[in-house]
Amino acid sequence: MTQEEQLKKALDTLHQYVLDLSEKAGKSAEYGEELWGRIQKSAGVLKELAYFHDYGSFYGKYQVAGYSLTDVLVWQVDHFKAYMDRHEEMNRYRTERLFLESLDVLLRMEEDPAPYVEKMKGETGTDYADKF
Repeated sequence: MTQEEQLKKALDTLHQYVLDLSEKAGKSAEYGEELWGRIQKSAGVLKELAYFHDYGSFYGKYQVAGYSLTDVLVWQVDHFKAYMDRHEEMNRYRTERLFLESLDVLLRMEEDPAPYVEKMKGETGTDYADKF
């Protein structure tokens, strides 16, 4: 198998993985396809996805405006904690949804990080230098 064929196979595997995660997260196939289209245009996010697929943990090396996938995920979890008392809110049980939404936020940050940086600094319960 040539390198080109290996790369195509790896991308096809990741594409299907995103579609499978989307289904498990309760998202539509269209959502999965749209997200995959954006992921494959970002080398950094693609690496994060591939690492998670291969090892089941976060690579956390790629950053946008100083924030990694792990930072975005922690911020997302803080958001979902606010919904813990809502019976109908099931995001806390959908790790796939949290992961996909964190990838989505990181992709959006590539386009315009400022609104997300402002939200992460203002909405998290985590203390860090210069928060106050």
